[in-house]
Amino acid sequence: MTRPLSSIERSIHGRNGWLQEEERKAIERRGESGRMEFWLRVTRSEITREVKAGRGDVLTAFTLVCRLFKLVLEKRQAGDPRLFDHLMQYADTVLKQHGLRN
Repeated sequence: MTRPLSSIERSIHGRNGWLQEEERKAIERRGESGRMEFWLRVTRSEITREVKAGRGDVLTAFTLVCRLFKLVLEKRQAGDPRLFDHLMQYADTVLKQHGLRN
């Protein structure tokens, strides 16, 4: 028999459900562009909360992630898709292990 979820676990479960539903709606409305815009909005909100909580290093982290993604795109445009493929594989692995389940 499984134990009942704690209030924190229920909250996380509800939040994850909401995120998945909003992502689905964004895809229905605007396709992959809608999905990307949704996650950018969610991320921006989280960054704002982190900064207000005194964790300004989140700005450096997000900047590095953006710079990495730009580099990966430039390499792919130059004819070398390896970094892009590695980044996509790594992101998929991490999200499957720690992120939302789709």
